[in-house]
Amino acid sequence: MELQYFATVWGNTLPFEKFCKKVKLAGYDGVEMDLPFAKLPRKRVLKILEDFDLQLIAQYWQSLERNFSENKKSYSQYLYSFAEANPVLINGQTGKDFFSFEQNMQLIAVAEKVNRDTGVEILHETHRGKFLYNLPVMKKCIEANKNVAITLDASHWCNVHESLLEDQPSALSLAIRHTRHIHARIGFQEGPQVNDPRAPEWQPLLKRYFEWWDLVVERHRKKKRNLTVTTEFGPAPYMPLKPYSQKPISKQWDINVHMMELFKKRYR
Repeated sequence: MELQYFATVWGNTLPFEKFCKKVKLAGYDGVEMDLPFAKLPRKRVLKILEDFDLQLIAQYWQSLERNFSENKKSYSQYLYSFAEANPVLINGQTGKDFFSFEQNMQLIAVAEKVNRDTGVEILHETHRGKFLYNLPVMKKCIEANKNVAITLDASHWCNVHESLLEDQPSALSLAIRHTRHIHARIGFQEGPQVNDPRAPEWQPLLKRYFEWWDLVVERHRKKKRNLTVTTEFGPAPYMPLKPYSQKPISKQWDINVHMMELFKKRYR
């Protein structure tokens, strides 16, 4: 079993080639990002990734349409388009929290069809505002379709439930069993991202997250299945800003590299 580490393109301001060089030098295995629809820009992106020997996780975050029919159509188009690039997997912020359960399950079915047609694995991210925005909905979804696999971003659930999920152990255990990809960001009861996970005041919280991630890693080791991890601390407004100056409290890149190094040290 191998752990593979991915850098998020979210927050990057460098030209893509310079960004990829920085990613490679830092020790990442790949990049998690969306892709342009247009052939020439896409070809250029994929060529740069290839030149730096970086793998791709395609990220669908564009669940913007409020109308369900339009959202479903767009979702299918994005998934098929991303699958053409043959990524390691597609991570999707699937659906909307205000769509009905039945509507969101239709989107799960769309993803399953794309998977059957292309062979590309499609995961569903535990994200605020999307289908799997809380633990009870996730539990109901998996009970309805045991093939659902998720990207675990527990930072959102801690924020949504305003807790460290102590009161929902069975649902959290179910989520861990269905996790195929991790977004390594630390959220807390009042926000989806702490200001700096290196600070001593956040170490008890970091310990709690690693207890969850330990269980995911152990399941993959037993199954002899590779696990992917994206270090996904984000820029403002996820990154808190100093008042008046509006300067970031911490450096996003440094924090994400720090998280990768923690994972590598713990699971080497």
